Amino acid sequence: MKKSIVIGVGNMLFKDEGIGIYASEFIKQNYSLDGDIEIIDGGTLGFKLMTYFQDYENVIILDTVSIEDKAGEIYRLPSDVLLGLGSYRKTAHEVEIVEMLEIVSALNSHADVTILGIVPQDIMSVEIGLTKIMEDKFEEFIAHAIKEIQSLDVKVTKVDNIAIPDIVKSMIGSYNGEHLTRIPNEEDIRHAINL
Repeated sequence: MKKSIVIGVGNMLFKDEGIGIYASEFIKQNYSLDGDIEIIDGGTLGFKLMTYFQDYENVIILDTVSIEDKAGEIYRLPSDVLLGLGSYRKTAHEVEIVEMLEIVSALNSHADVTILGIVPQDIMSVEIGLTKIMEDKFEEFIAHAIKEIQSLDVKVTKVDNIAIPDIVKSMIGSYNGEHLTRIPNEEDIRHAINL
């Protein structure tokens, strides 16, 4: 069984709903992790995430959580707590995560799953980026994620300080209406046209 994995979950098309994916990429680009751990963008993988629950000892999921609280509040939810939170299941992937946990909890061997979630402000607007509240709480969210990673005997070293708008632009080319000034590989395209 492989050791540990961090999975950023969400949908980048719906504003704050992308924060889990942004957080996983932010950690990848700004930190060096020394230990048996992987970080992936789980996106909206849904039931395909179940293989991670079966193949790893520890799974940390970075996500939004639909809990009645003010936007920006951060929750650490071990799987046993999560299974008791019926009101948590609001978005499609939240439903899938809980259903997968229910299924694997019946198996003899499954990962120790922890959800690190943040209460979103806006998961309805179709825009790539984060609301001001999420931007303000992002550093704290990352600090909680790093602490969770370190608890798994992983040495974490900060290696860069790339800001969240730049991380998101590097992933998808846009952030809160701002776009990259240059299309990736623009020179190659121009060169191909002029041949």
